[in-house]
Amino acid sequence: MLSVLSYGRLVARAVLGGLSQTDGRDYSLISASYGFGKDFRKGILKKGMCYGDDACFIARHRTADVLGVADGVGGWRDYGVDPSQFSATLMRTCERLVKEGRFAPSNPVGILTSGYYELLQNKVPLLGSSTACIVVLDRRSHRLHTCNLGDSGFLVVRGGEVVHRSDEQQHYFNTPFQLSIAPPGAEGVVLSDSPEAADSSSFDVQLGDIILTASDGLFDNMPDYMILQELKKLKAANYDSILQTTQSIAKQAHNLAYDPNYMSPFAQFACDNGLNVRGGKPDDITVLLSIVAEYTD
Repeated sequence: MLSVLSYGRLVARAVLGGLSQTDGRDYSLISASYGFGKDFRKGILKKGMCYGDDACFIARHRTADVLGVADGVGGWRDYGVDPSQFSATLMRTCERLVKEGRFAPSNPVGILTSGYYELLQNKVPLLGSSTACIVVLDRRSHRLHTCNLGDSGFLVVRGGEVVHRSDEQQHYFNTPFQLSIAPPGAEGVVLSDSPEAADSSSFDVQLGDIILTASDGLFDNMPDYMILQELKKLKAANYDSILQTTQSIAKQAHNLAYDPNYMSPFAQFACDNGLNVRGGKPDDITVLLSIVAEYTD
């Protein structure tokens, strides 16, 4: 269980629930993260911003704030490959590209593409697969630019309602779109999607907007209405309050994941696909929670 401070000196003049826009002022994100690895009860915690096979980052550059979440595909473990290595390396690479300024805020797919191709060209062999979601706030234009490949994703909440959300990408039930690096000779066997296949969107945000970015471990166990109930408890636009709410959301999702009698969103989706499933879905859970605020440096 880990958390991360937002970077830089931020002045949050936002009031939760939204304020009128203040044109000409840069915006920024105050962000916190929290999560659980599926095997946390065994004392397994990875270094850095990783929860089990999930990985994430929060990075800033002079033009933008960038969030990323990736979920390593666990099936690689059957072949002796640690699934967390791919997702963690992908997110570390994307984070470095942002910090070096090698990106355009309006093109999160470009961040994902550059990060992925760096992995492909890595001299040290790396095998695995991962979903990925990148969210970029352009400080000056007040626009959020997003890309999502697979079943991680984001919500934007304003006035207690979801006003924007990512679209989940699945090839078929429980098989999300994913970036992959396969062993030589197995490229045609391992499922692999192009980063350009990610679903992209761009839209304006307002002061006080809440952005929740998470792996499928959250969305498979908590429906929107439960997430919104937790977000109502967020009373102040400061790091401590955001972290407390982030922890509350992640802990509730984790508890529900191990409830055998709970009809989770994942179980409902399974039933819709003709499977007799009940209960939560034990999984790694990563939650990034951010509030849009005025930026002062």
